[in-house]
Amino acid sequence: MSAARLMQGNQACAEGMIAAGVRFFAGYPITPSTEVAEILAEELPKIGGKFIQMEDEIGSMGAVLGASLTGTKAITATSGPGFSLKQELIGYGCMAEIPCVVVNVQRMGPSTGLPTSPAQGDVMQARWGTHGDHGIIVLSPGSVKESFDVAVAAVNFAEKYSTPVILLLDEVIGHMRERVELPAAKDVNVVNRKVPTGSPADYQAYKPGEDGVPTLAPFGTGYYYHVTGLFHNYNGLPVGGGKMTDELVHRLESKLTRAQNDITLYTEDGLEDADVIVLTYGGSSRAAGAAVKAARAQGLKVGLLKLITLWPFPSELVLEKTKHAKTVIVPELNCGQLVGEIERYLGRDKVVSVTRVDGELFKPEEILEPILRAGGAK
Repeated sequence: MSAARLMQGNQACAEGMIAAGVRFFAGYPITPSTEVAEILAEELPKIGGKFIQMEDEIGSMGAVLGASLTGTKAITATSGPGFSLKQELIGYGCMAEIPCVVVNVQRMGPSTGLPTSPAQGDVMQARWGTHGDHGIIVLSPGSVKESFDVAVAAVNFAEKYSTPVILLLDEVIGHMRERVELPAAKDVNVVNRKVPTGSPADYQAYKPGEDGVPTLAPFGTGYYYHVTGLFHNYNGLPVGGGKMTDELVHRLESKLTRAQNDITLYTEDGLEDADVIVLTYGGSSRAAGAAVKAARAQGLKVGLLKLITLWPFPSELVLEKTKHAKTVIVPELNCGQLVGEIERYLGRDKVVSVTRVDGELFKPEEILEPILRAGGAK
């Protein structure tokens, strides 16, 4: 464990990426994610990595996909309008199953919005921003230390499941500073992608293993295959509709949902006898935790369930952890996005949505009020 440091969330995110083995960054500066790029611009060259500032967010996403195809762990970072511009190539990455991480430090939108104000308005865009059916992993840390840990997890998931991963911070987490102790490099669990071991003559890049994940050889290693955004066969060559297309569509989703237990990250506190549960994520979890603490001080049976993995949505976890609660309160810095998925499984009668969209953070009393209304038993 390293010595304690006062660290910003964006800095912790960047250092987590390096610890996980990232050696390539391409991006374009945009508030409030720019510190991720600034830090990696300074640090990557020191360890043999590469940093490139592209002409725009579309070009940077293309560069990241290209770098990843050489076997290099690659990321980009953006916010708001930049995340929107990246969607087409995120879809390409999903279809071509290219490992990479897209850091999106959310800000108020739509459009230019409030560039320096916190928000959680990109939750559904992170899931469905690119067109078509596809699986996606979306993670959202709630503290500076979690920004490091979840950055490592994001890179590991991208490599393990051969897919783009969205790391969904928000402005308050990206810019807040906390005292943290980061693990030593030797204590960081690092996952590397599968590589082929058979003959190049027999190689089929997109033939899935038992886990549903293909084995993409790094370019330049003697294995040849075609990479396309079209539906394709095991060699990557385009195909029309039919059985192969149906199989690929379902596999892009199922390779992640079958690994739900591995992908699902969360924390919990006081759920054992809770009549009321606050289900939270990201920056909203800060005020939510304070509200739960205040409610307990009044003798109420209240618990906290903080999701770090938002997609694939951990429905079984949510159902299990909330099955004895009478009320589930969901605070979000948006007009209500993840709450729709929660209501889908728990029903509207059990769920209370609490929203704020004025560019300010929740105050604990805004979440405490619905807790008191829910009447947690003493």
